[in-house]
Amino acid sequence: MSYVRWSRRALLGIGASSILAGLAWRRPQAQQNLLPATPQCPDSDDPTPPQTEGPYFTPNSPERTNLVDEGMKGDRISLAGFVLDRRCRPVPGALLDLWHCDSTGAYDNVGYRLRGHQFSDAHGRFVFETIVPGLYPGRTRHFHIKVQAPGQRILTTQLYFPGEPGNARDWIFDSALLLDLTGEQDTKLGRYDFVLDLA
Repeated sequence: MSYVRWSRRALLGIGASSILAGLAWRRPQAQQNLLPATPQCPDSDDPTPPQTEGPYFTPNSPERTNLVDEGMKGDRISLAGFVLDRRCRPVPGALLDLWHCDSTGAYDNVGYRLRGHQFSDAHGRFVFETIVPGLYPGRTRHFHIKVQAPGQRILTTQLYFPGEPGNARDWIFDSALLLDLTGEQDTKLGRYDFVLDLA
């Protein structure tokens, strides 16, 4: 497979909406083109901060990149990025387990609705297709995720949306976990690169 080499600046700039609009959001392989083959290294080598798991994690989620069921309400979003080590080297085969509430703020604690896992590719890339989570009572808008490099300890953390009024009131919120968010409605892209402190 060949990948389009876009810079991070291009992805996060004005042209991102038109780029995303040209992709079929339901096709995971097309979504891989959202990221260049080489990551843009973060400004520091600080590892991604951990956060609480919360009460609603369910183990053994299905392996899948698309968490959206047919007819599901909510704005679509592609959650994409890289898994890197502290020297900005890609981490292939890292497990990423994502879960979040639906557009009304409700979690599925019986099945695996809006839950799934995948593994980063040979370049450390991942892409989930899902919806923007609603507002869970007492919290700002967020995703839950676990990231684990092969044979390493698990990073459990949360990702947040910029510009949310609830960010300032949420005692768990950490600005280091803000998504780079671009696009509108069906073309939203939330970018985050995880940095793991590997042994």
